Amino acid sequence: MQKLRWGIMGCAQIAIGSVMPAIQDSERGVIVAIASRGLEKSSAVAADFGIEKAYGSYEELLADPEIDAVYIPLPNHLHREWVIRAAEAGKHVLCEKPIALDSREAAEMVKACKEAGVHLAEAYMYRHHPRIAELQEIIASGEIGELRSIRGTFTYNDAEDKSNIRFKAAWGGGSLYDVGCYPLSAARLLFGTEPEAVTVHGIFSAEHDNVDMMASGLVEFPGGVSLIFDCGMWAFNRQLLEILGTEGRIEVPMPFNAREDDAEFFVYTQEGVRRARATGANPYVCQADNFAAAVFEGKPLFAAEDIILNMTLIETCLASARQRERISMN
Repeated sequence: MQKLRWGIMGCAQIAIGSVMPAIQDSERGVIVAIASRGLEKSSAVAADFGIEKAYGSYEELLADPEIDAVYIPLPNHLHREWVIRAAEAGKHVLCEKPIALDSREAAEMVKACKEAGVHLAEAYMYRHHPRIAELQEIIASGEIGELRSIRGTFTYNDAEDKSNIRFKAAWGGGSLYDVGCYPLSAARLLFGTEPEAVTVHGIFSAEHDNVDMMASGLVEFPGGVSLIFDCGMWAFNRQLLEILGTEGRIEVPMPFNAREDDAEFFVYTQEGVRRARATGANPYVCQADNFAAAVFEGKPLFAAEDIILNMTLIETCLASARQRERISMN
């Protein structure tokens, strides 16, 4: 089986702890190089992972002809520059979410990758977990009737770590960028349509460079259906996705971090409660293999335009929270 040759651009924790082990465990990927802004750090990580090549700059990584694709886990404000530079170097790109600071940046990145003929994907790994497809099948089957509402939550408390890059406004910090993007993207995926308007309330903290430390809101979709969500970096840890229909509902615990052992969900109807054991998997491994399939077979699970639409929703939610008003997206 043809293997996609990966270069890793940066030694962020998400790369070391999740994405790199997943690429190594995937069927269709292999890591051939890693780069950092210092050779000492990249060499140490390369040694830990058994990677052949380490570079002391991102430019060297992009110049390597043996690399087919790069994974970019850099801080949010650096995504646009390095996605475009990677595209210009002829590399396919998997970039961490959120892929940009706004929809304008996202559109520039999509355009650059299309012009270069390379595949661009945003690293929402949860969408690649088999449970998502199983939820879509249940919705399509009519078991819970017509969709009426989705409720999504994703919160954690890391407010004491004042040096965290998530608390730097110019770097794309804030809860909507970091975790709100999950229920927002999930609602777009499960409703299968684009939102019409948003109303969001936020807590902006002067202690944390005035980023949104908590946000809660209503996202209106066509037909009167809606997403009710909250997200935060200054609240008790929790995750939940509830999908409500006319004849039942689905409750999904840990919707955005499910792995092999916690992939279950619960379907409530007039017949009672059905505990469903979804197919377990490491979503990061699924993401790597699906990315390779998109490159080799031209079968992306998500169109490039999805990247722009998702950023449009995130930036509109942030604007609504700052302006304290409902904003139409039509």
